[in-house]
Amino acid sequence: MSLAVLAQTHPRVIDWGIRLDRAPAAGWLALQAGALTPHWIWMARRMHDGSDDPLGLLALAALAVLVWCFRSELRPAPRLGWLAIATFGTLSAQLLRTGAGPLPSLPPLAAALVAVLAMACGLLAFLPRRVAGLPVALLAMLALPLLSSLQFYAGYPLRVITAEASRWLLMTGFSVAREGSSLLVDGQRVIVDAPCSGVQMAWFGYFTACVVALWSDRDGGSFLARLPAVGLMVLAGNIVRNSVLVALEAAGHAPPARLHDGFGLAVLAGVCGGIAWVMVTSAGGRRVDTAF
Repeated sequence: MSLAVLAQTHPRVIDWGIRLDRAPAAGWLALQAGALTPHWIWMARRMHDGSDDPLGLLALAALAVLVWCFRSELRPAPRLGWLAIATFGTLSAQLLRTGAGPLPSLPPLAAALVAVLAMACGLLAFLPRRVAGLPVALLAMLALPLLSSLQFYAGYPLRVITAEASRWLLMTGFSVAREGSSLLVDGQRVIVDAPCSGVQMAWFGYFTACVVALWSDRDGGSFLARLPAVGLMVLAGNIVRNSVLVALEAAGHAPPARLHDGFGLAVLAGVCGGIAWVMVTSAGGRRVDTAF
């Protein structure tokens, strides 16, 4: 049946379709957010009970600021490709959470990952085409309460890498040996503990990369090409911080807690500043619109 025949025989269907197509972006996004409420409740509980750092609130705030800045440019009709992915992702997140239907039940964090990515696709359906999708999706992932999980699964390997790199840097002035994630410096054992793994620094580094990329209107391909540099800068910054603090402690000049934390914040600021510079440099080209 053609649209002309449908308009003559069922005019109300056409009217409903037009109204649906012209529904405000806020209505669509509110409907999707409401459908994903169980995941938001789980995320809020995990942040509130102290099992994870609430850094995800910064990522949520950044996404809210992004939508607010483009509030006058939100598309009157969504891009159907992104909207279809958002709808499929929303349904999948609900099924994966409960294990209903053909999909298996996943841990809450994995199901919440599908939920936040679906929400990111919903945002991209209404945001202008020049807004790159990758930084938005990565910001949505950073909104998850995932630091404790990253620390559990990736913390020890990162501590071992940091300890080994620090060993090479300290060999010029000390007698250094590594045992697991600990260093034996001039006979004094120094443990590279969980805060020294660099997980939090990595979170702030990638958060900075996303925010600066969106601010500088960087396209998705260029953003993706710079992500390895972001990882290397985070790793290098963490190694430098750990090496300096271990050297001071081994030399008998261990700084007090305030100076220890202050030095860590200074290194973090330097790493984030370098990441921002990498993301801004050569940002002249405009992004190529996607087919969605």
